[in-house]
Amino acid sequence: MKALLLAVAGSFLLSMGAHAGDAWMTDYDAAVKKAKAENKSILMDFTGSDWCGWCIKLKKEVFDTPEFQKYAADNLILLELDFPRKKAQSPQEKAQNEKLQQKYKIEGYPTIIVLNDKEKQIGQMGYVPGGPSAFISELKKLK
Repeated sequence: MKALLLAVAGSFLLSMGAHAGDAWMTDYDAAVKKAKAENKSILMDFTGSDWCGWCIKLKKEVFDTPEFQKYAADNLILLELDFPRKKAQSPQEKAQNEKLQQKYKIEGYPTIIVLNDKEKQIGQMGYVPGGPSAFISELKKLK
């Protein structure tokens, strides 16, 4: 009985992680590969997740909402390129993020760069007031 409860609890936790757990990727090459396979655009979020007020606000007001998550699941590959002050990162992730920051000339956070499935930049934006509807509306203008 104990084993069954542990199996059920483990299964539940795994499903919660998959459901709540972000579709956000952190590996650029993997995101490009997935975008090509699924014929989707890549939304790159250059963020300071643990210190940037506007980044935290964007995540809370837009990225964490069911409306945005549904839109993203249907249309986007999400790539977080984080520049934290306290959170640990692997040397590879840190180097990748710095390289992309230089490539796209990122000067402030949050900066959103949208690429098509062929890695061509189709737009750039930042925080958009008005919640997920306003943000999605701006994204749709980029196509």
